[in-house]
Amino acid sequence: MLPVMCARPRSNHGDLWRGLIQLHVLHHAAEEEVYGLGLIEELRRHGYSIGPGTLYPLLHRLAERGYLQERAKGGGRRRRYYATAKGRRALAEGYHYVKELFEELTVPETHG
Repeated sequence: MLPVMCARPRSNHGDLWRGLIQLHVLHHAAEEEVYGLGLIEELRRHGYSIGPGTLYPLLHRLAERGYLQERAKGGGRRRRYYATAKGRRALAEGYHYVKELFEELTVPETHG
């Protein structure tokens, strides 16, 4: 069994957190409209180091795949995103995978 890690993700393992970051973005976009800088700050608060050059392409990919919808605000300069029905379904499905993984990582194995 792997030890339970309490440390925040490190930037040299960013490729491992990509899926978690996408779920995190969907989570917040399902709660309310989000925008790039706000998401960067929110993700940093959770220990993820992500900049605009990574986040904005991620937002565009999620929108292209139908998980997010983009809406221009303030004369089109600031774009906001919200989760679509497809994005909410994916988030609900992702919840079960994350929950299962969390349980495997945190519940000690019993050997009988």
